[in-house]
Amino acid sequence: MGAGNSPCASCKLLRRRCAKDCVFSPYFPSDNPHKFAIVHKVFGASNISKMLQELPVHQRGDAVSSLVYEANARMKDPVYGCVGAISYLQNQVSQLQMQLALAQAEILCIQMQSQDQPTALTSPLHELVADDKSFFFSDNLNYF
Repeated sequence: MGAGNSPCASCKLLRRRCAKDCVFSPYFPSDNPHKFAIVHKVFGASNISKMLQELPVHQRGDAVSSLVYEANARMKDPVYGCVGAISYLQNQVSQLQMQLALAQAEILCIQMQSQDQPTALTSPLHELVADDKSFFFSDNLNYF
């Protein structure tokens, strides 16, 4: 049972009496009814109850957090859920790695051109960057 004699969010939504040993009450407090409502809508109360009862008590909090995250993702993307978000982020990382590799190659080309055409106005910073070609020839460009 939640704080005082108030039923937990699941018992309140399901309109039943909240027992002392209610599996939902530690994870779905009455002050946050939306949390249970969205998980219930996606997974169903019976399935959530079965999942929680099969887990050791110390893992249930993390399981509820995962269920809430997945339920929110399923509401936004019913087909792929959080896998769609992960896939999108992986594609974004790949694109950014490609852009980084291209920028590093462009810097290398500019440095090589500047070495071919020496100027009298070289700064110590320019020499430091130009001398450190090992960065560009090491494994730093192996992103794919």
